[in-house]
Amino acid sequence: MSVLSIYARVLGLLRPQARLVMILVVANLALAVAQFAEPLLFGRIIDRMTRAQAPGETLTWGDLLPLVAAWAAFGIFSIGGAILVGLNADRLAHRRRLAVMSDYFDHVLNLPLTFHTNVHSGRLLKTMLDGGAAMFGLWLSFFRENCASFVALFILLPATLLVNWRLGALLMVLVAVFYFATSFVLRRTEHLQGLVERYNSSLAEHASDTLGNIPVVQSFTRIESESQALNRIIDDVLAAQIPVLSWWALVVVASRASATLTILAIFLLGTYLHLHGLATIGEIVTFMNFATMLIGRLEQVVGFVNVLFQQSAKIKDFFDVLDTKPAVADRPGARDAGRLKGVVSFENVAFSYDGRRQAVRDVSFSAKPGQTIALVGSTGSGKSTTLGLLHRVFDPDEGAVKIDGVDIRDFTLVSLRRNIGVVFQEPMLFARTIEENLRIGNPDATDEEVARALQLAQATEFVSRQSDGRETRVGERGRSLSGGERQRLSIARALLKDPPIMVFDEATSALDATTERLIQKALEAATKGRTTFVIAHRLATVRNADVILVFDQGEIVESGSFETLVEKGGRFATLAAAQFMTEPTTPTTPLDGVHEATAPQVRAG
Repeated sequence: MSVLSIYARVLGLLRPQARLVMILVVANLALAVAQFAEPLLFGRIIDRMTRAQAPGETLTWGDLLPLVAAWAAFGIFSIGGAILVGLNADRLAHRRRLAVMSDYFDHVLNLPLTFHTNVHSGRLLKTMLDGGAAMFGLWLSFFRENCASFVALFILLPATLLVNWRLGALLMVLVAVFYFATSFVLRRTEHLQGLVERYNSSLAEHASDTLGNIPVVQSFTRIESESQALNRIIDDVLAAQIPVLSWWALVVVASRASATLTILAIFLLGTYLHLHGLATIGEIVTFMNFATMLIGRLEQVVGFVNVLFQQSAKIKDFFDVLDTKPAVADRPGARDAGRLKGVVSFENVAFSYDGRRQAVRDVSFSAKPGQTIALVGSTGSGKSTTLGLLHRVFDPDEGAVKIDGVDIRDFTLVSLRRNIGVVFQEPMLFARTIEENLRIGNPDATDEEVARALQLAQATEFVSRQSDGRETRVGERGRSLSGGERQRLSIARALLKDPPIMVFDEATSALDATTERLIQKALEAATKGRTTFVIAHRLATVRNADVILVFDQGEIVESGSFETLVEKGGRFATLAAAQFMTEPTTPTTPLDGVHEATAPQVRAG
């Protein structure tokens, strides 16, 4: 995306305010004409006064008054118009900045988890803030200065040929020379400026990553090394930025020199033309004012191009994120799912992250309301990917996932996910109050429903111990709470949602044995009548599941009840024997309250 195409797209974002934009553009055109008329009128006044010096000529105020009045009127109009344009441009730029940042935020929230896995949140935040600020500056400068400057350079500059084509031609040549010099600098610094922005993004990413892991940095005494790493990035930024600044400093010096040279050239040529009867003194004065005005405008344009060039990489990053298409989106004609019953079926489902190696393949199973389906297997065997397909974190490459006999892609995303509650392995709480975190599950829940969810999740007691109860703020990512407390809140949040389908992805992994026993009992009651999917590494926690699906390398290699799979002597029996041999005394309670103390009864083969 070239710098000019980026700028065109930035201006295109003003389309929702098209009426105000057109008014401001017309106002800038009028201001440019007024500013062009001022030196023209001043030159006419000089000529009128010069002619009065000839023998037999007289000059009265009545002769000058119309020209002076018009000159003053244009001057007053320029001042008043500039104030009004500036005020409205400010308001427009602020409104659009906030609007595009809101659009960006909404878009990022809808991008799939695969996108967020590969892009750092600090980089996304920096891109939003920097891109919004950069576009704000471009919009403001366009209406306050650059629109009138473009009109002056591309419309009114050629019009000077009508006043005196010789002086006008010289002025156009001098402006053209300056334009080509600026273009040369742009080409020399374009790559370097892009490199600067990449280093700046790395700087924000590194700082955000470090600040988000302060306990690790301090515990492992990494303060000095992290600081050194940040300073290395800063050195890279400076190494790329200084050459760009040097080139643009050269342009600024050239613009200052061009102002003096242009005025001098106009004066010398004008004097020569006057001596040969080809230009009047008023025309010389007019063109010297034209030169001053146009050089000023040209300096504004150069400054603007410098800013545009420096900001283009930030804006390009902003647009790159906006142009990222969600891999999962509503189909045309997708309908609201309403309240689903929860009959789930996977039919020959296959999915690949990279298009080469399948993460899951030929997965088929079904689940009815009230059933609990457990997914077990080694890390990377495809369990989480399978359930990610259920709530459309991504869509299958082959086959179909159906709920109540309908392909879930025929439902709107919002209505589908409204029917599925997920308790993630990592609790992922917001830096808000406990109440606000819970109501993410159901903003309209009554106090009684909130209290019931906390009770089911065994969280009532620890919440009541907090300084402000449910109004206590839990800090970034819930860091003021223990791991078990955070997980219990995430379970309460899912229960408050009251969906017909529940997914527990290692939901009790952060809990102590006593709390896990209590929660397993609560979950057994809470999941009655719902279709429940459980991903578990501790096999005893899913002993009472209706069906256990054993995954290996993306495939279901075994399925059945706990006892059936143990008797079969296959993959599951091997896993069970290995776990119970190493954890024979762990007092963990499965869904039905059966203790792992019964583990010695398990035999492999």
